[in-house]
Amino acid sequence: MSLKNLMVHLDQGERSPVRLELAVALAKKHRARLVGVFGQRAQALQVGIVASWPSPAYLAAAAQTKALFENACAGLEQAHWHDINRGSDHELLRQITDIARYFDMIIMGQHDEAKGDLVPADLPEEVIVNSGRPVLMVPYAGSFSADFQRPLMAWNKSREAAHAFNDALPLIEGCGEATIVSLDTQHEHAQACCAELTSHFACHGVKIKTDILVVDDIGIMDMLLNRVTDRDADLLVMGAHGQIGFPFVSRGAGTRYILRHMTVPVLLSN
Repeated sequence: MSLKNLMVHLDQGERSPVRLELAVALAKKHRARLVGVFGQRAQALQVGIVASWPSPAYLAAAAQTKALFENACAGLEQAHWHDINRGSDHELLRQITDIARYFDMIIMGQHDEAKGDLVPADLPEEVIVNSGRPVLMVPYAGSFSADFQRPLMAWNKSREAAHAFNDALPLIEGCGEATIVSLDTQHEHAQACCAELTSHFACHGVKIKTDILVVDDIGIMDMLLNRVTDRDADLLVMGAHGQIGFPFVSRGAGTRYILRHMTVPVLLSN
């Protein structure tokens, strides 16, 4: 899959410029169209008993963010602005998820509980699960390059992981070396999987280093995040909301844990 049509979600939060910068860098690198989608919570202006929408506060936030987008995209071949123009949680979740289906990849920001509630906390998860598109999540702290040189990829033999690995190919093409962490309960099974994955990525010119984690407790995601730190990874790739393969881990629990504790950009596919 090539990246020719990208979407970045924007709001008035302080992290919008960070994910916009990453989205613009990706668009330049892949000569892609970039669409900035503005959507955040807002209440209608109450005048007497009549509610007026959009409110002046919403219009000001949208105008400010549009100016930021247009300035950042000055060097792009194609850049377009889209205002969801809705303020309720239900409409934000529905409309952002709907529009996300028309893009190759979505760039979104990690929810930060300590810094306001401009969007519903479950917006990223809603888009990941229901848009049918890969989502690149940007942490709420730090700055990040679009030139991913040390990707770490989590494999658990699931359909979702298979999708994520192929969705990641445009991002990791030309990287120094990718690490595949195979999560399994049996070492022999993991070895066989790693051999097949190494062959697959070699066909795409990506060098692979394998790391097998034989998992037998509930600390799977912590083990994975520790590997991200140990390997100095600059991108984590994983399937979203699949069964991890262990009876004590409920569906989606690993995804939610990563969304809360991520420290590098994470590409998730469902």
